[in-house]
Amino acid sequence: MTGTTVMHGKPRRTAAGQHRAEPARTLHTGVRRPRSRRAAYLYLAPAVTLYTAFVALPWLHTMWLSFFTWDGVTPGTWAGLSNYAMVLADPALRSSLLHALGYIGFYSLLPIALGLVLAAVIGGRGGRRYPVSRTILFLPQVVPLVAVGVTWKWMYAADGIVNQTLRFLGLGSVTRPWLGDFTWAYVAVGLVGTWVMLGLCLIVFQAGIQKIDTSLYEAARIDGAGPVREFFAVTLPGLRAEIGIALTITVIAALASFDVVYVTTAGGPGGSTMVPGVLIYRLAFTNGEVGAACALAVVLSALIALVVLGISRITREKS
Repeated sequence: MTGTTVMHGKPRRTAAGQHRAEPARTLHTGVRRPRSRRAAYLYLAPAVTLYTAFVALPWLHTMWLSFFTWDGVTPGTWAGLSNYAMVLADPALRSSLLHALGYIGFYSLLPIALGLVLAAVIGGRGGRRYPVSRTILFLPQVVPLVAVGVTWKWMYAADGIVNQTLRFLGLGSVTRPWLGDFTWAYVAVGLVGTWVMLGLCLIVFQAGIQKIDTSLYEAARIDGAGPVREFFAVTLPGLRAEIGIALTITVIAALASFDVVYVTTAGGPGGSTMVPGVLIYRLAFTNGEVGAACALAVVLSALIALVVLGISRITREKS
Protein backbone atom coordinates (compact mmCIF):
# COMPACT_ATOMS: atom_id res chain seq x y z
CA MET A 1 0.00 0.00 0.00
CA THR A 2 1.47 3.27 -1.08
CA GLY A 3 0.56 6.36 0.81
CA THR A 4 1.99 8.98 3.02
CA THR A 5 0.88 9.63 6.55
CA VAL A 6 1.24 13.29 7.34
CA MET A 7 2.62 13.96 10.78
CA HIS A 8 4.12 16.94 12.50
CA GLY A 9 7.56 15.41 12.48
CA LYS A 10 10.19 15.15 9.79
CA PRO A 11 9.84 12.01 7.54
CA ARG A 12 12.63 9.48 7.80
CA ARG A 13 13.36 6.55 5.46
CA THR A 14 13.70 3.15 7.19
CA ALA A 15 15.63 0.08 6.03
CA ALA A 16 12.46 -1.27 4.28
CA GLY A 17 12.18 1.89 2.21
CA GLN A 18 9.15 3.19 4.05
CA HIS A 19 8.85 6.68 5.36
CA ARG A 20 8.51 7.16 9.02
CA ALA A 21 7.92 10.41 10.80
CA GLU A 22 10.08 11.53 13.67
CA PRO A 23 8.32 12.66 16.85
CA ALA A 24 7.42 16.30 16.70
CA ARG A 25 9.22 18.82 18.90
CA THR A 26 6.63 20.79 20.73
CA LEU A 27 7.37 24.37 21.67
CA HIS A 28 5.60 25.31 24.85
CA THR A 29 6.77 28.89 25.09
CA GLY A 30 3.58 30.30 23.66
CA VAL A 31 1.48 28.16 25.97
CA ARG A 32 3.44 28.80 29.13
CA ARG A 33 3.98 32.51 28.69
CA PRO A 34 0.73 33.65 30.38
CA ARG A 35 1.40 31.34 33.31
CA SER A 36 4.98 32.66 33.61
CA ARG A 37 3.71 36.24 33.49
CA ARG A 38 1.18 35.54 36.20
CA ALA A 39 3.90 33.97 38.33
CA ALA A 40 6.09 37.03 37.84
CA TYR A 41 3.27 39.30 38.99
CA LEU A 42 2.77 37.12 42.07
CA TYR A 43 6.46 37.44 42.94
CA LEU A 44 6.29 41.22 42.50
CA ALA A 45 3.04 41.62 44.44
CA PRO A 46 4.58 41.78 47.98
CA ALA A 47 7.15 44.39 46.99
CA VAL A 48 4.60 46.42 45.02
CA THR A 49 2.18 46.28 47.94
CA LEU A 50 4.78 47.49 50.43
CA TYR A 51 6.01 50.21 48.06
CA THR A 52 2.46 51.41 47.46
CA ALA A 53 1.56 51.41 51.16
CA PHE A 54 4.72 53.04 52.51
CA VAL A 55 5.99 55.18 49.60
CA ALA A 56 3.41 55.94 46.91
CA LEU A 57 0.36 56.59 49.12
CA PRO A 58 2.25 58.71 51.71
CA TRP A 59 3.74 60.76 48.86
CA LEU A 60 0.29 61.35 47.37
CA HIS A 61 -1.00 62.30 50.83
CA THR A 62 1.92 64.73 51.19
CA MET A 63 1.01 66.30 47.86
CA TRP A 64 -2.60 66.66 49.02
CA LEU A 65 -1.55 68.33 52.28
CA SER A 66 0.64 70.77 50.35
CA PHE A 67 -2.50 72.50 49.10
CA PHE A 68 -3.62 73.38 52.64
CA THR A 69 -2.58 75.77 55.37
CA TRP A 70 -2.38 73.40 58.32
CA ASP A 71 -0.57 73.41 61.65
CA GLY A 72 -0.88 69.65 62.15
CA VAL A 73 -3.53 69.93 64.89
CA THR A 74 -6.46 72.17 64.00
CA PRO A 75 -8.49 71.74 60.78
CA GLY A 76 -6.64 73.02 57.75
CA THR A 77 -7.85 75.56 55.19
CA TRP A 78 -7.50 75.33 51.43
CA ALA A 79 -4.49 77.32 50.20
CA GLY A 80 -4.20 76.25 46.58
CA LEU A 81 -0.76 76.88 45.16
CA SER A 82 0.20 79.52 47.72
CA ASN A 83 2.53 77.12 49.54
CA TYR A 84 4.38 76.41 46.31
CA ALA A 85 4.60 80.11 45.55
CA MET A 86 6.12 80.65 48.99
CA VAL A 87 8.67 77.87 48.41
CA LEU A 88 9.80 79.48 45.17
CA ALA A 89 9.73 83.05 46.52
CA ASP A 90 11.13 82.67 50.05
CA PRO A 91 14.92 83.30 50.00
CA ALA A 92 15.52 80.84 52.87
CA LEU A 93 13.68 78.04 51.07
CA ARG A 94 15.43 78.75 47.77
CA SER A 95 18.84 78.91 49.44
CA SER A 96 18.24 75.51 51.04
CA LEU A 97 17.63 74.02 47.60
CA LEU A 98 20.82 75.67 46.30
CA HIS A 99 22.77 74.28 49.26
CA ALA A 100 21.47 70.79 48.45
CA LEU A 101 22.54 71.18 44.82
CA GLY A 102 25.96 72.34 46.00
CA TYR A 103 26.34 69.24 48.13
CA ILE A 104 26.28 67.19 44.93
CA GLY A 105 29.91 68.19 44.52
CA PHE A 106 30.82 66.79 47.96
CA TYR A 107 28.46 63.82 48.13
CA SER A 108 28.72 62.74 44.49
CA LEU A 109 31.36 64.21 42.21
CA LEU A 110 34.28 64.14 44.63
CA PRO A 111 33.63 60.58 45.93
CA ILE A 112 33.18 59.30 42.38
CA ALA A 113 36.45 60.87 41.21
CA LEU A 114 38.37 59.53 44.21
CA GLY A 115 36.59 56.17 43.99
CA LEU A 116 37.61 55.73 40.36
CA VAL A 117 41.25 56.42 41.16
CA LEU A 118 41.26 54.14 44.22
CA ALA A 119 39.44 51.39 42.35
CA ALA A 120 42.04 51.50 39.58
CA VAL A 121 44.87 51.34 42.14
CA ILE A 122 43.39 48.81 44.57
CA GLY A 123 41.82 46.54 41.97
CA GLY A 124 43.73 47.55 38.88
CA ARG A 125 43.69 45.44 35.72
CA GLY A 126 40.85 43.32 36.97
CA GLY A 127 42.76 42.08 39.97
CA ARG A 128 41.74 41.85 43.61
CA ARG A 129 44.25 43.62 45.83
CA TYR A 130 44.28 45.28 49.21
CA PRO A 131 40.99 43.83 50.55
CA VAL A 132 41.67 45.34 54.00
CA SER A 133 41.83 48.87 52.56
CA ARG A 134 38.59 48.25 50.68
CA THR A 135 36.87 47.09 53.85
CA ILE A 136 38.06 50.08 55.89
CA LEU A 137 36.87 52.54 53.27
CA PHE A 138 33.45 50.87 53.16
CA LEU A 139 32.92 51.05 56.94
CA PRO A 140 31.18 54.48 56.86
CA GLN A 141 28.32 52.81 54.96
CA VAL A 142 27.80 50.44 57.89
CA VAL A 143 27.87 53.07 60.66
CA PRO A 144 24.55 54.94 61.24
CA LEU A 145 24.69 58.49 59.90
CA VAL A 146 23.65 59.90 63.27
CA ALA A 147 26.74 58.31 64.84
CA VAL A 148 28.81 59.67 61.96
CA GLY A 149 27.48 63.17 62.60
CA VAL A 150 28.16 62.98 66.34
CA THR A 151 31.71 61.73 65.74
CA TRP A 152 32.59 64.41 63.22
CA LYS A 153 31.01 67.11 65.38
CA TRP A 154 33.44 66.12 68.13
CA MET A 155 36.34 65.96 65.66
CA TYR A 156 35.56 69.44 64.28
CA ALA A 157 35.31 71.03 67.75
CA ALA A 158 37.74 73.72 68.85
CA ASP A 159 39.75 71.15 70.82
CA GLY A 160 38.90 68.26 68.50
CA ILE A 161 41.25 65.97 66.64
CA VAL A 162 41.22 68.07 63.46
CA ASN A 163 42.56 71.17 65.20
CA GLN A 164 44.93 69.10 67.33
CA THR A 165 46.39 67.57 64.17
CA LEU A 166 46.80 71.01 62.59
CA ARG A 167 48.60 72.31 65.68
CA PHE A 168 50.87 69.27 65.68
CA LEU A 169 51.77 70.02 62.04
CA GLY A 170 52.55 73.64 62.90
CA LEU A 171 49.38 75.01 61.31
CA GLY A 172 47.82 76.41 64.46
CA SER A 173 46.99 79.66 62.67
CA VAL A 174 44.36 77.95 60.51
CA THR A 175 42.55 76.22 63.38
CA ARG A 176 38.99 77.30 64.05
CA PRO A 177 35.65 75.94 65.30
CA TRP A 178 34.89 74.56 61.87
CA LEU A 179 31.17 73.91 62.30
CA GLY A 180 30.64 77.38 63.79
CA ASP A 181 32.46 79.24 61.04
CA PHE A 182 30.21 80.97 58.50
CA THR A 183 32.72 80.37 55.72
CA TRP A 184 33.93 76.83 56.41
CA ALA A 185 30.92 75.13 58.00
CA TYR A 186 29.42 74.26 54.61
CA VAL A 187 32.70 72.75 53.39
CA ALA A 188 33.24 70.88 56.66
CA VAL A 189 29.83 69.21 56.47
CA GLY A 190 30.32 68.46 52.77
CA LEU A 191 33.59 66.66 53.44
CA VAL A 192 31.77 64.40 55.89
CA GLY A 193 29.50 63.42 53.01
CA THR A 194 32.55 62.74 50.86
CA TRP A 195 33.96 60.44 53.53
CA VAL A 196 30.66 58.57 53.83
CA MET A 197 30.11 58.05 50.08
CA LEU A 198 33.69 57.22 49.08
CA GLY A 199 33.54 53.60 50.22
CA LEU A 200 30.28 52.95 48.38
CA CYS A 201 31.66 54.33 45.12
CA LEU A 202 34.84 52.30 45.55
CA ILE A 203 32.95 49.02 45.99
CA VAL A 204 30.70 49.71 43.00
CA PHE A 205 33.65 50.54 40.75
CA GLN A 206 35.69 47.57 41.90
CA ALA A 207 32.78 45.27 41.11
CA GLY A 208 32.63 46.83 37.65
CA ILE A 209 36.35 46.38 37.07
CA GLN A 210 36.00 42.63 37.67
CA LYS A 211 33.74 42.30 34.62
CA ILE A 212 36.09 44.09 32.22
CA ASP A 213 37.79 41.62 29.91
CA THR A 214 41.43 41.29 30.96
CA SER A 215 42.41 40.88 27.31
CA LEU A 216 41.67 44.58 26.86
CA TYR A 217 44.30 45.42 29.45
CA GLU A 218 46.75 43.06 27.77
CA ALA A 219 46.09 44.67 24.38
CA ALA A 220 46.61 48.12 25.87
CA ARG A 221 49.93 47.06 27.40
CA ILE A 222 51.04 45.56 24.07
CA ASP A 223 50.27 48.91 22.44
CA GLY A 224 52.55 50.56 24.99
CA ALA A 225 49.87 52.15 27.14
CA GLY A 226 50.93 53.23 30.60
CA PRO A 227 48.74 53.13 33.72
CA VAL A 228 47.12 56.53 33.04
CA ARG A 229 46.34 55.81 29.40
CA GLU A 230 45.15 52.33 30.35
CA PHE A 231 42.77 53.88 32.86
CA PHE A 232 41.21 56.30 30.37
CA ALA A 233 41.17 53.85 27.43
CA VAL A 234 39.97 50.67 29.16
CA THR A 235 38.85 51.13 32.76
CA LEU A 236 36.82 54.32 32.45
CA PRO A 237 34.76 53.25 29.38
CA GLY A 238 34.16 49.85 30.97
CA LEU A 239 32.68 51.49 34.07
CA ARG A 240 30.04 53.55 32.27
CA ALA A 241 27.10 51.69 33.84
CA GLU A 242 28.68 51.66 37.31
CA ILE A 243 29.35 55.40 37.15
CA GLY A 244 25.67 55.91 36.36
CA ILE A 245 24.65 53.80 39.36
CA ALA A 246 27.04 55.58 41.73
CA LEU A 247 26.02 58.98 40.40
CA THR A 248 22.34 58.23 40.93
CA ILE A 249 22.79 56.95 44.49
CA THR A 250 25.09 59.75 45.61
CA VAL A 251 23.05 62.55 44.01
CA ILE A 252 19.93 61.31 45.79
CA ALA A 253 21.92 61.22 49.05
CA ALA A 254 23.10 64.80 48.48
CA LEU A 255 19.68 66.24 47.69
CA ALA A 256 17.92 64.31 50.47
CA SER A 257 20.64 64.85 53.09
CA PHE A 258 19.35 65.31 56.63
CA ASP A 259 21.08 63.20 59.30
CA VAL A 260 24.61 64.56 59.10
CA VAL A 261 23.55 68.19 58.67
CA TYR A 262 20.97 68.05 61.47
CA VAL A 263 23.36 66.46 63.96
CA THR A 264 26.42 68.57 63.17
CA THR A 265 25.04 72.08 62.55
CA ALA A 266 21.20 71.87 62.43
CA GLY A 267 21.44 74.13 59.40
CA GLY A 268 23.62 76.79 61.03
CA PRO A 269 25.45 78.95 61.52
CA GLY A 270 23.01 81.52 60.15
CA GLY A 271 21.49 79.05 57.70
CA SER A 272 24.78 78.56 55.85
CA THR A 273 24.36 74.77 55.86
CA MET A 274 20.55 74.61 55.71
CA VAL A 275 19.22 71.92 53.38
CA PRO A 276 15.63 71.05 52.44
CA GLY A 277 15.53 67.99 54.71
CA VAL A 278 16.28 70.01 57.83
CA LEU A 279 14.02 72.84 56.74
CA ILE A 280 11.11 70.45 56.14
CA TYR A 281 11.58 69.12 59.67
CA ARG A 282 11.61 72.62 61.15
CA LEU A 283 8.57 73.80 59.20
CA ALA A 284 6.49 70.77 60.11
CA PHE A 285 7.48 70.06 63.71
CA THR A 286 8.76 73.38 65.04
CA ASN A 287 6.88 76.12 63.19
CA GLY A 288 3.65 74.20 62.63
CA GLU A 289 3.63 74.96 58.88
CA VAL A 290 2.81 71.47 57.64
CA GLY A 291 1.43 72.64 54.30
CA ALA A 292 4.60 74.58 53.47
CA ALA A 293 6.75 71.64 54.59
CA CYS A 294 4.79 69.29 52.32
CA ALA A 295 5.11 71.71 49.39
CA LEU A 296 8.87 71.86 49.88
CA ALA A 297 8.98 68.06 50.08
CA VAL A 298 7.08 67.76 46.79
CA VAL A 299 9.39 70.26 45.10
CA LEU A 300 12.41 68.38 46.41
CA SER A 301 10.97 65.07 45.13
CA ALA A 302 10.41 66.58 41.68
CA LEU A 303 13.95 68.00 41.66
CA ILE A 304 15.42 64.60 42.57
CA ALA A 305 13.34 62.89 39.88
CA LEU A 306 14.47 65.35 37.20
CA VAL A 307 18.13 65.07 38.17
CA VAL A 308 18.01 61.25 38.25
CA LEU A 309 16.24 61.19 34.88
CA GLY A 310 18.95 63.38 33.41
CA ILE A 311 21.67 61.16 34.86
CA SER A 312 20.05 58.03 33.42
CA ARG A 313 19.90 59.60 29.98
CA ILE A 314 23.51 60.74 30.08
CA THR A 315 24.95 57.46 31.37
CA ARG A 316 22.70 55.12 29.39
CA GLU A 317 24.58 52.43 27.51
CA LYS A 318 24.60 52.96 23.76
CA SER A 319 22.84 50.15 21.92
